[in-house]
Amino acid sequence: MSTTLDRPASRQRWVGLAVLVLAVTLVALDATVLSLALPSISETLHPSGTQLLWIGDSYSFVLAGLLVSMGALSDRIGRKKLLLIGSSAFGAASLLAAYAPSAGWLILARALLGVAGATIMPSTLSLIRSLFPDARERATAIGIWGAGATAGAALGPVVGGILLEHFWWGSVFLLNLPILALLLVLGAWLLPESKDPDPGRWDVLSVLLSMSGVIGVVYAIKEAAAGGLGHWPVPVTFALGATALAVFVRRQLRLPTPLLDVRLFTDARFTAAVLGSLTSLIGLSGVIFFMSQYLQLVRGYSPLTAGLAELPAFVGAVVGGLLTAQLARRTGARATLVGGLLVMGLGIAVLGWVQQDTGYLVLGCSFLAVGTAEGIVYTLSADLVLTAAPADKAGAASAVSETAYELGTALGIALVGSVVTAIYAATLVAPAGVDPALAARADESLGNAVEAAGTLPAELGDQLLTASRTAFVHGMNIAAFIAAALLLASAAFSWHLLRRRAGDDRSAEQPSELVH
Repeated sequence: MSTTLDRPASRQRWVGLAVLVLAVTLVALDATVLSLALPSISETLHPSGTQLLWIGDSYSFVLAGLLVSMGALSDRIGRKKLLLIGSSAFGAASLLAAYAPSAGWLILARALLGVAGATIMPSTLSLIRSLFPDARERATAIGIWGAGATAGAALGPVVGGILLEHFWWGSVFLLNLPILALLLVLGAWLLPESKDPDPGRWDVLSVLLSMSGVIGVVYAIKEAAAGGLGHWPVPVTFALGATALAVFVRRQLRLPTPLLDVRLFTDARFTAAVLGSLTSLIGLSGVIFFMSQYLQLVRGYSPLTAGLAELPAFVGAVVGGLLTAQLARRTGARATLVGGLLVMGLGIAVLGWVQQDTGYLVLGCSFLAVGTAEGIVYTLSADLVLTAAPADKAGAASAVSETAYELGTALGIALVGSVVTAIYAATLVAPAGVDPALAARADESLGNAVEAAGTLPAELGDQLLTASRTAFVHGMNIAAFIAAALLLASAAFSWHLLRRRAGDDRSAEQPSELVH
């Protein structure tokens, strides 16, 4: 057993785990670190409301669309090799993003970061299986890894706030470079190579189908939330995306070595885990997206103060991830997963009653509850996914978990952000006397409204500020209720999926290594 190995080898495993946690934290952090920079980007690059949403979610869209494909590729060419290749590409894309001269360039750079991130994420969780053959050690390692993944997303606004207090918005990307240099050196030295000994061929058609299907469906949902179902690209894009996914599933069932073994979804543990991970990330990324703007543009916090205000989410994510194993052993995986989803849903629902002058104690408690619950749900979900899959398919199975993570991040920004934007635009009524062109620009986003108010006479500018902030808070409240309802529905469905079935000798109460 691994616990009997000599101390240097044992120490090297845990240092190797630190490298993997560093990698997953960096990729997760990059999904949210830009949230506090959106007002600065609006002032510098002048993006439209739609471009602002794409700057936020193009990274996660592309990453989600490629994760399954890259997970399967890592099983074939080697997980360590793909991790190091992806880290190098991530550094190059970070440089392009930091010095992007326009909103379009920044969207492109974020998409390239998503491609690189897709090569990093699947390798991290699957390499844990190689580093830790002992089940108990592996459970602890997964808990630490899960804490890093969720903490990275929650830490993004804090890091962004600190950097934006002293530097320009591009600094949030330059931060990646020294971390990636450390990752490349330590990864090449400490991490073992692992791959599927009999992987079969990498089916390019499956790659194209999975990517086009995921991006098509998510794009359609995003546009429907922003412009309604009557907008003709919505049904067309959704139909094309759904068709691509259906063909992808049928192709996987027929291939001797599929890109993704879709039969894994017949395992209730696997399906419940993926669902829990997806919906919890929708909640977390949605909260970070609209609360970062609320704290700066409605309450007037500086970027650093806004980042520190969201710190309870980071603390909660770390604590939740580290406590997951203990909770699962005491209450069972079913109760732990469902309880985490319930707490998260209720924590987000609190934000549905937040107004411009709500005390920070309410916000801080909500952030703490959401972060802690997310840490628990994602860590347990990752473990359920990993243990439900055969060892030689660890990369592809890990990619499903991380696809849910990134797809949840993208959908959180797309759905929640689009709801806030749509309600804001429908509710805002510019005061009489505001130039129609200026009013139309203010109608696109709260950041544009704040900028427009600064060009008006004091009294008229104050009126526009009040109207725009009221409209934004109204949209934020409704979006919070929608996200909360989604999480509560996910909790109910997960409870149903993980129920104990008569004649099933695998207890739904103990489906993972974390409970042993």
